[in-house]
Amino acid sequence: MEFFDVIEKRYSMRGFEDKEVEQEKLDKILKAAQIAPTGVNFQPFKVIVIDTKKYKEELNAIYPPEWFTQAPIALCVVASKERAWTRKFDGKNIADIDATIVMTHMILAAEDLGLNTCFIAAFKPDEAKKFLALDDEWEPVLFTPLGYGNAEPRDTPRKAIEELVIYKD
Repeated sequence: MEFFDVIEKRYSMRGFEDKEVEQEKLDKILKAAQIAPTGVNFQPFKVIVIDTKKYKEELNAIYPPEWFTQAPIALCVVASKERAWTRKFDGKNIADIDATIVMTHMILAAEDLGLNTCFIAAFKPDEAKKFLALDDEWEPVLFTPLGYGNAEPRDTPRKAIEELVIYKD
């Protein structure tokens, strides 16, 4: 699939078939995470692959919509502020940015492979941290279900390009 086809076709899937994800496809998606760019290439992240059937109850405590655990896999990107690059001018730590880039790579790779996903940031972080057994260094940043979708896209109109882009004179 061409890149612009991938980004124009992709939408947040909120319904999944009861169909397993092939290991070969999962491996490619995880490779997309590995090669994602991060600040100074510090790679301050980990990807946690979760079997939703095995951990349905725990995952629904983190994020309750039923469709979240319909997919066979949930992915979580966790980040370490200790291991991330920090901008020296103002102390901005980019662990969240790095984690978001990683998740974006995986989500676009999934789309290219015929799988569906949904960015999830509206989860309960304390529940996620407990379930994932993370120490204080690691913070859960984003989740996504990963599987074969079966729901139609919602209407998500976009603002006009003129509202989003500023050309500096």
